[in-house]
Amino acid sequence: MESGQPNSAAAADKTQNSSVPPVEGVAGGGTSYGWVDGGLQASSLGNGAIDPTKIHSADLLHVWSMPSTANVSQQEAPRPLEHVNLLAARNERESFQIALRPKVSWATSGIAGSVQVQCTDLCSSAGDRLVVGQSVTLRRVVPMLGVPDALVPIDPLNSQINLLPGETSAIWVSLNVPCGQQPGLYEGEIFISAVRAEAESRGESLTKSERYQLYKELRNCIDITEPRDYSSSEEMVQRLTSASTTLRRMLALPSFQDCQENNGLGDMMDEDIMNNVAVRLKLSLTVWDFTLPLTPSLPAVFGISETVIEDRFCLEHGTKGWYDALDHHFRWLLQYRISPFFCRWGDSMRILAYTCPWPADHPKAKEYYSDPRLAAYAVPYAPILSSTDAAKNSLRREVEILKSEAHWSKSYFYLWDEPLNMEQYDVICSISNELRSYASDVRILTTYYCGPSGSELAPSTFEAFVKVPNVLRPHTQIFCTSEWVLGTREDLVKDIVAELRPDLGEEWWTYVCMGPSDPQPNWHLGMRGTQHRAVMWRVWKEGGTGFLYWGTNCYEKAMIPSAEICFRRGLPPGDGVLFYPGEVFSSSHEPVASTRLERILSGMQDIEYLKLYSSRYGREEGLALLEKTGVYLGPDRYALDHGPIDVMRGEVYRTCRS
Repeated sequence: MESGQPNSAAAADKTQNSSVPPVEGVAGGGTSYGWVDGGLQASSLGNGAIDPTKIHSADLLHVWSMPSTANVSQQEAPRPLEHVNLLAARNERESFQIALRPKVSWATSGIAGSVQVQCTDLCSSAGDRLVVGQSVTLRRVVPMLGVPDALVPIDPLNSQINLLPGETSAIWVSLNVPCGQQPGLYEGEIFISAVRAEAESRGESLTKSERYQLYKELRNCIDITEPRDYSSSEEMVQRLTSASTTLRRMLALPSFQDCQENNGLGDMMDEDIMNNVAVRLKLSLTVWDFTLPLTPSLPAVFGISETVIEDRFCLEHGTKGWYDALDHHFRWLLQYRISPFFCRWGDSMRILAYTCPWPADHPKAKEYYSDPRLAAYAVPYAPILSSTDAAKNSLRREVEILKSEAHWSKSYFYLWDEPLNMEQYDVICSISNELRSYASDVRILTTYYCGPSGSELAPSTFEAFVKVPNVLRPHTQIFCTSEWVLGTREDLVKDIVAELRPDLGEEWWTYVCMGPSDPQPNWHLGMRGTQHRAVMWRVWKEGGTGFLYWGTNCYEKAMIPSAEICFRRGLPPGDGVLFYPGEVFSSSHEPVASTRLERILSGMQDIEYLKLYSSRYGREEGLALLEKTGVYLGPDRYALDHGPIDVMRGEVYRTCRS
């Protein structure tokens, strides 16, 4: 991001560096109407109620930009407003954040005030565009356990958000560059305006557009929760009936009277805010003539718990609603350059893993397996649920169909998660023999963090771990080890790789789960943004050819879609949860991404940059680029802020563009 100040923000310049207000409830900070930040001269606004339409928004709130790796906390200190200048390839997503913090209160209720955010299309001198709502999206950053994480979409027709006294809020802006976008410099502006709540004159706290939106969501909630004939639980029916009655009482409140009179129709848009009172953030994006491959260079396979989906959305396994829900999750996750697989755990960490819910001879299966965005797919080992002859015949038929397809090289079987003893290893070997009788080139993936107990592989624990390939050969082709085992000892990688036989098609993949912990890279809630992104830097530097993550939606069990998200007890916060049900935040059924999931995407995109650079100058030079820019030197030595990332990406652009 450039340090130059845009001319449109000159009015904000004199107030951007003012001091941070005290924490609410401490020393009288930020709790009363008309609260004023000590850095702003209150007398300049007068002693009466503030009309935000007659005062420049820069006098009412701080606005500044932050990189996508920043965790913008509620007590984040204001910074100068700067021109945002980004770089992106085609088929890449680049994001940044806009931070907002009120200087005064201009609302009469418990909020400091409302702001409206609008963005223009980004246009090039040649007339090409990146269109708002398609290539340009806005999402509000919502804290989870007090940490900024959930990215809740902002309706472009109602892009109004509320700010709280003494608290910083953030908006996540993403620029998605299509594969066919013309290279060039694209420019646009984002307008942030303090707005007056229309209902204040009547002593209400909601504007008309807000009340309309709430009314629509409540009506939709009633439709969802109405009792249905297919409800199988009397308790569920009673709960839904009670919820329906409560919501109907809410719709009868006076605040919704005019919505009822107009049959729910109304003017959705407030007045045009792109005028001389808005804070204007200038935005530039350089699109260069490199296109990220549709198929990710690194297979990154991420699990989706089918049982969590079944429980939360009250879906019966195998019904149309069940297939629709799984299909929706699968397609949504593909945008993050990861290859999803659905999973169900059995006894002793046996696992049923599959990418496609439909059998291989179903039309949907061809659509799934042939999707170029899929770098790897899991084939279900159905006998794990039932060892009948019918199940085995179904498996044989599945393999026979898939092995004749060009995409068969992307397939793998994931049979057991972290086997611990020789008995479990023997089961893997037995299943492998069965599978190899159907296809000699079948690939089996096994995750592990230790050697099998009860064996005499080696005198030390680490040596036993290193010798696992000698036990599982030829019954495993993808040896997937925990990064936790390595700790900060990158030199141990050579010991692991030395035991593998690439000539037999053996590969080394890695995974993170509960560990490793801080300061090593992982995706726990509360870690640094660069720490999240560094997971993929580590994979690339260590030379792994694939990556696995156990779960993306593994929160505590709930029986209704809108239930509060609770992270699983015994796990680090955020472990196994990379997105949230949309129903938790609104009436939308679209999953809500986490900032961590967005940083995973950024890390996957970084790998493509490093791969391009290495293809031109060699892998050693690629490794040197990571180190000399300060992006990543080791598991406990990586960039703590965003600057080195821009330097690395800029160097790839400078040296590799046509």
